[in-house]
Amino acid sequence: MPSPRALVDYLRSKNFDRWITGYLRATAQNALAARVPGPRHLLFGICDHYEPLWGDPPATDEVGDRRVQAWEEGYPALTRDYRDADGRPPRHSFFFPGEEYRPVFLERLARLARAGLGEVELHLHHDNDTADNLRADIVTYLGRFAEHGHIARDDRGRYRFAFIHGNWALANARDDGRWCGVDEEIPLLFELGCYADLTFPSAPDECQPNIVNHIYWPTGDLSRKRAYEQGRRARVGEVMHDRLLMIQGPLALARRPERLAVSIETSHLNETDPPSPARIRTWVDQRVHIKGRPEWIFVKLHTHGAPEPAAASLLGDGGHSLHGELTTRYNDGARWLLHYVTAREMYN
Repeated sequence: MPSPRALVDYLRSKNFDRWITGYLRATAQNALAARVPGPRHLLFGICDHYEPLWGDPPATDEVGDRRVQAWEEGYPALTRDYRDADGRPPRHSFFFPGEEYRPVFLERLARLARAGLGEVELHLHHDNDTADNLRADIVTYLGRFAEHGHIARDDRGRYRFAFIHGNWALANARDDGRWCGVDEEIPLLFELGCYADLTFPSAPDECQPNIVNHIYWPTGDLSRKRAYEQGRRARVGEVMHDRLLMIQGPLALARRPERLAVSIETSHLNETDPPSPARIRTWVDQRVHIKGRPEWIFVKLHTHGAPEPAAASLLGDGGHSLHGELTTRYNDGARWLLHYVTAREMYN
């Protein structure tokens, strides 16, 4: 048994103090949510921090192109045998980093989008930034994406997009101020047309908020640092037209059959922690939903799917294991109806 001091040090290293009370509160709230007769609907989406040039040093353009080509060729093959309750195949949301823009990358992803297999949204890494510079960069990146058919405009001429922050540091979240620099990032994103942020969960990272397993509207002074720390749970019939929506993936403490210790389940897919029936049950059991519709359960996962080891898992045995379980156990038509969704469709 670890000593009390060792246990405290461990809990601090995982930043439990930032999120454990929110997790316990959400667990209690979701357990008390009314059960509705009839089948439950599982809205399932994978939001990929899709970085073709990932590496230290960054990968070359040639390596990046091979990585995107692997998805262009491999994802249609993976999805061929799987369909949800609406007859649709799995759909992948590629949150592409604006700073890694290469025309060939976006053209390959456009072919997947045109085939109905996914959509491209904005991912961004930045550091020591200013609001003016960030605004200019985002407008530039969205314009480039739109040239390849990825980002649409609304009737006011604004681009409409979903967002995931690099290094989790939304709204200048880190104590040391790294990997952002712009306290007022949330209203700035909304001003530019962002309808939803899907950055979280990020535990055990320090950026993790104390609002857990919720879909919610941020409240209070949205120009402040870590403005996502306060919010009002989204509910049926209420839409806030002056701010973006926060859509979180499942976060839980869970014990896996193959492990003795309780671990932090952050809904992250990779080659060392692939999908399994036990993980899927944990995601579903968090019952992330809109208030007033507890029978519609949202599971938003994240991954870094471009590098070769993760791609091999997601496009190979890991992907088949995931979709095989989803399309059988969670799509029987009696207890469950499965709906594959992109980030945009999840928001809608």
